[in-house]
Amino acid sequence: MIEDDKNTEDMDNQDAQDMAEQCAAAQSELEGVPEHLKSDDNEDDEIAKLQDQLAAAKQEVLYAQAETQNVRRRLEKDAQDARAYAATGFARDILSVSDNLSRALEAIPDEIKDEEKWKGLITGIEATGRELETVFGKHGIKRIAAMGLPLDPNQHQAMVEIPTADEEPGTVVQEMQSGYMIKDRLLRPAFVGVAKKPD
Repeated sequence: MIEDDKNTEDMDNQDAQDMAEQCAAAQSELEGVPEHLKSDDNEDDEIAKLQDQLAAAKQEVLYAQAETQNVRRRLEKDAQDARAYAATGFARDILSVSDNLSRALEAIPDEIKDEEKWKGLITGIEATGRELETVFGKHGIKRIAAMGLPLDPNQHQAMVEIPTADEEPGTVVQEMQSGYMIKDRLLRPAFVGVAKKPD
């Protein structure tokens, strides 16, 4: 038993001696290495800095991707709007042609409308007006309702106030020029006369 204790003690002494030799060898290997590279704390700080930089870089990449996606969406919407509303200027110009055609039909006296020699001309003008309305419909151009409705400043432009007891004040009682929308945008407001209380 005493011999076993002695052997254990010898082994412990040997282990301690081996450990001391290993430490001495490690110390000799570290000679010449700069101090800032020997510290474990410095290495942990460096790793923490690198992790922070990596997190910041990831965040910047996410922001850049989101911004790129937003720009792409805006460009797609602008392109869609350009296609949808490309004919706006032309459509606005054609409205005056439509107005003149309507005025021409309204100006024809009733007695001429019944005469046989004018029927072909009148029918042709009416057919042109219908064709124009069909083309407007194909391109999303719709007439704005006005008569009998309350004045809507987004679609109607009040030109005169007309004293009347027949309608509520603010109601459209006369349409001087038709208004039109192109898809969901105002192409031209309706020029209207609005009811007001008689004096």
